[in-house]
Order: sequence, then structure tokens, then C-alpha cells
Amino acid sequence: MKKEIKVAYEDFASLDELSVADKNLCLEAVKAMENSHSPYSKFRVGAALLLKSGKIVYGSNQENVAYPSGLCAERTALFAWGANHPNDPVISMAVTAHTDEFELLKPTTPCGSCLQVIAEYEQKQQQPIQILLYCIKGAIWKTTGIQSFLPFLFFEDRLQ
Repeated sequence: MKKEIKVAYEDFASLDELSVADKNLCLEAVKAMENSHSPYSKFRVGAALLLKSGKIVYGSNQENVAYPSGLCAERTALFAWGANHPNDPVISMAVTAHTDEFELLKPTTPCGSCLQVIAEYEQKQQQPIQILLYCIKGAIWKTTGIQSFLPFLFFEDRLQ
């Protein structure tokens, strides 16, 4: 039996097309990117989480000369949230990236490890997270819930 999965997302040409809240969160992700420690890849990434209370939690990629020791912006933000605000649900997350090495023409998507962490926290808070992927000189992609990225995500309820 052949089955098909479709992914729904919104595609915006500029920040001006977004709601004020979404636009502001994208700009907060740019602020977060300023704290990136990326001397090896020179690929800076920033993430900003909007919590139900209105608080913003920031994350940026943190590289290390021992490459596996670094961490992505999405996970630094989510782990900071989990450690400091676990009872204040994440409503929305914006992610952006920049490098001086070449021009980014489309939004940068989270890696597989980050997607799995987003899935875990959506499960923990029992509600999906709106995700905005912001290309500074290009489009913004918006979707809600990890299922848009990982329709066959790994989750085993019996492990809980």
C-alpha cells in the first residue's frame, strides 16, 4: 500500500508580512545570534523562544574545537528553557542564521537532533510549538508542530 505525507507551512517574503509578535520574535532570534560562538564554521545561528508568560529565552550555537562538543542554537535555547522555565510553555520559536562566507538564500532548518529535542519538549508540555525559520535576506517559513518536520518522529510512550 502506497501512502503519502504532505507538509503544510506558510511562506512569507519579508518580515512585513508577519504579525507584530512573529516579526518581533524573528528580530529577537537575530539578537540571540550575536552571542554565537562559531569561530570554526563562521556560521552563526540564533534562536528565540516566546513563552506563554511573554518571556523570551535565547540560544545561539556554541562551537568547540572538539567538534562534537558544540551545541546548536535551538538546543541551547530549549535546554535553557527546560532548566529555568519548565512550567511556562513555549508558544513559539524563531531561528535565524548568518555567515559572511556566502549569502543564505533560504531559511536554515533545524538539524535532526534539534528536531528530536523539539519533539520531546512538545510532548512534555502537551502542546505544539510554532516554528519560524527566518532568512534575514529572504523568506520566512512558518509551521506549527514538529510533525511538519518529522512525520515519523521517534517516540515510544513505554519508555516513560
